Amino acid sequence: MDIMALIDRIEELVDNGRSIPLSGSKMVDPEKVYEIVDEIRAQFPDELKQARWIVKERQEMLEEAEKEANRILEEARDRAQAIASEQEIVKLAEQQAAAIMDDARTKEREIRLGAEDYADEMLANLEVNLGKLLTAVQRGRDRLQGKVGAGGGGSQQR
Repeated sequence: MDIMALIDRIEELVDNGRSIPLSGSKMVDPEKVYEIVDEIRAQFPDELKQARWIVKERQEMLEEAEKEANRILEEARDRAQAIASEQEIVKLAEQQAAAIMDDARTKEREIRLGAEDYADEMLANLEVNLGKLLTAVQRGRDRLQGKVGAGGGGSQQR
């Protein structure tokens, strides 16, 4: 029996079913309907069964491909976020390095200026002390010349 004949049998069952009073419904023996449905399934051509299997396999492959695509996208997002984070770290490190270099230059300038001021102060003190020493040396020489001149002149006059 072909599939169309089996479908006709289902229609017959429905048509011959008892009408339920006060409604448009009919009562049909479900066992008979299920038997006919099973016969229809059994008569499906193998190609139809294969096509259903192919559709099922295709659907599974699509689902797996979608899962893999989602996994790859998630991995790419994570990697992109990591790269962005690394770039932010590099930028922050560069900013900190620039700040450290500016601070070091400022401190170097302060230390250099302080050292120059200290050296200038020491040289000024040395200049004052050398001036005093030079004055003392000059006075000493003058005294020596005066004593030698006074003593030598006194000896010569007597």
